[in-house]
Amino acid sequence: MSETEALFGVLRQSAQPDCVAAIERLVREGPDRDLCRINVLAFASRHGLDEERTIAAFLHAARLGLFELSWNVLCPGCGGVLDAGTTLKNVNRDEYDCGLCAAGYKPTLDEMVEVTFTVSPRVRRIAAHSPDALSEVEYYRQIFWCSGVDLPDTLEDSLAEFTIDSIELPPGEKAVLSVQLPQDFVIVFDPVTHGTQFIDVKGEPTRERQALTMVFNNVKAPVGTIEMRPGPLRLSLENRTDRRVLPALWIAADPLHHLLGKRRPFLTAKRLLSNQTFRDIYRTDTLDVDQRLKITSLTFLFTDLKGSTALYERVGDLVAYDLVRQHFHILYDVVATEAGAVVKTIGDAVMATFTTPDRALAAALRMRDEMTRVNAERKNEDLLLKIGIHEGPCLAVTLNNSQDYFGQTVNMAARVQGLASSRAIFATKSVVEDANAAKILESSGLHPTMRRAALRGIADETTVFEIP
Repeated sequence: MSETEALFGVLRQSAQPDCVAAIERLVREGPDRDLCRINVLAFASRHGLDEERTIAAFLHAARLGLFELSWNVLCPGCGGVLDAGTTLKNVNRDEYDCGLCAAGYKPTLDEMVEVTFTVSPRVRRIAAHSPDALSEVEYYRQIFWCSGVDLPDTLEDSLAEFTIDSIELPPGEKAVLSVQLPQDFVIVFDPVTHGTQFIDVKGEPTRERQALTMVFNNVKAPVGTIEMRPGPLRLSLENRTDRRVLPALWIAADPLHHLLGKRRPFLTAKRLLSNQTFRDIYRTDTLDVDQRLKITSLTFLFTDLKGSTALYERVGDLVAYDLVRQHFHILYDVVATEAGAVVKTIGDAVMATFTTPDRALAAALRMRDEMTRVNAERKNEDLLLKIGIHEGPCLAVTLNNSQDYFGQTVNMAARVQGLASSRAIFATKSVVEDANAAKILESSGLHPTMRRAALRGIADETTVFEIP
């Protein structure tokens, strides 16, 4: 038995069989391009697999060494990969600049950081393991653009629609391109260094040869725009890096915009941090202690057992302990099923995160139903769960050697939970007004009651909703 076969044997013990089978087929039979920066959500859709189980399978596969996990910082405009690293710790800059879009972006984990998987070279060697050997087209497909850009199989034809000329320039080499400038906005762009020069071509056509020199190096120079007239251009190119570069002249018109505009869902860092399997596997290896990464929107769910102290006195430590442990198992299962993650427990309380309010609301309703079921089986009301939900911006941080969250949104979620009685769920306006959460409430026949409440540590009264 080979090492790879042995690793897949181990993987089958920790991941769903249908997911493992699909991954194994991909590794054995898939083309090289399909094994580089795999979009897990697209993979799950293509094979008819459950997304959460597929994510879990790839995470276990990466932990075993079958795949390499990559955290890629993306340009929201063009979908280009601005930086890539093997851990989230590499996302450590205040701002990332995109030469192609001539814009700078402060990184957020919502849509600016994707997580992809590339097969390990010890399992199967693919072309992308030596990216400088890739053709120009495959470099764009596998390295430059993120997995969220829905590139066509005929990418070469699509690039040809807006490319005036292009060249492969080895390290230390120089070259000259002689081209005709059309009366359009033209971009000189290299996907390796992200070196960019904008040319605004306008005015009367000329027969005189115009000249432009562009040097590619590892210095991120500000992107500039120069004006030229339609007509001949002598473009001198020099590569001062230790890698080959792939400069091209593009026409910034509809064909380019159409290519960049086709997007598909991808696995974001925000979603992965709210994945229970990820938290279980990578518990202590996510962020540096001094990292503060922004999340624009995350939903927090807090629970607590009402009267747990009285429970211990009434039924005794041993029985109470078993009940509380059963309650934790139920909550963990519900959270994981609704694509969330338990961040931590504090006594009998649970703090969980979800990428969207509807998932948190669905989890809360299921938790309440499960506690009702357990109480009915025991013919008492020993497990009374108080639940609060709030959504908003926060920071992903490391606290007590574990990945955690910080900010007013977290504080408010905890305070909202404090308003809850033994059955009613309390949620804020941003939760109940979420379109998908509203559908859940409507289909469940639930009608939230609006209240104004003073929350400890919050200056103004807050609008909250009691879900019966």
